[in-house]
Amino acid sequence: MTNRQFMLARIPNGPLTPDCFQLRSCDIPKPGEGEVLLKARYISLDAANRAWMQGATYRDAIEEGTVMAGGALAEVVESRHPDFKPGDLASGDCGWQEYAVKPGMALTKQPNMEPLPHLLSVYGITGLTAYFGLLEVGQPKPGETVVVSAAAGAVGNIVGQIAKIVGCRVVGIAGSDEKCRWLTDELGFDAAVNYKAGPVYKSLKAACPDGIDVYFDNVGGDIFEAVLFQMNLMGRIACCGAVSAYDGTPPAHGPRGVPGMFVVKRLTVRGFIVSDFFAKRDDALAQLQTWVTEGRLKVFEDIVDGFERLPEALIGLLHGENRGKRMVKIG
Repeated sequence: MTNRQFMLARIPNGPLTPDCFQLRSCDIPKPGEGEVLLKARYISLDAANRAWMQGATYRDAIEEGTVMAGGALAEVVESRHPDFKPGDLASGDCGWQEYAVKPGMALTKQPNMEPLPHLLSVYGITGLTAYFGLLEVGQPKPGETVVVSAAAGAVGNIVGQIAKIVGCRVVGIAGSDEKCRWLTDELGFDAAVNYKAGPVYKSLKAACPDGIDVYFDNVGGDIFEAVLFQMNLMGRIACCGAVSAYDGTPPAHGPRGVPGMFVVKRLTVRGFIVSDFFAKRDDALAQLQTWVTEGRLKVFEDIVDGFERLPEALIGLLHGENRGKRMVKIG
């Protein structure tokens, strides 16, 4: 038996393309003391995968000639760590490979539940990012207007649904009329704006006549600027990602008028990563599970079948193909 891996063959100078990756086979590794051998079941795909190629973020940059990084839900095959035994499920940064050896302390043990993909989506980093970013950073109040960009994506669709649950008016920003209809008809958003259909500022003005109280930002760039000038006094902006700058040519300029707007409107702008709030993880997961069980929070997963399709699946995600959380099923 061999281990298939996708290596980062080259760091792209422009949009990500399939030739940036190289598929290779090698021997299955053996775990050392305190380590666990895992077999991937599902590999998570996120816009952050592309950002990691550009340099260090909250993790080290991915270097050419190394295994492509990425989170996974995996099954324990062999364990030399007391907290794990064969057959257990665990999540961690296992990379784009069928088998990985990781220190037990770097893994999160997961329950054996159905459907398994929920452990990477609503009950994984995706759901927790939406939960903490909106409720802890955005701090929405009933009756306020919440705007979320990349609203049809993995994090964005959950953010909008949670905002509705807590009594807010919700406006999503997405990249097609079809996605906008999905947000309003299927997920219950109050309005949605197609940023490709015309000036975002004007569309948002019509969708948010009373201004914007909370903005959950997944994209940065011109959309951030369009929202900024419509924020209400004491508004809050939760900065989760900047996908507009990840793949291809970065925006020609950053948001204009930032210092003056922040001061005059007394805005709170906070960047975050999900691990900032892991002390509250168990409570958040219990609440997310309650909402899902009650049918108040719908779960959408975009599952691509086959290890060999990882490169095309990530490229498609960066082009906005997915609705909800995209992942690749292995084996």
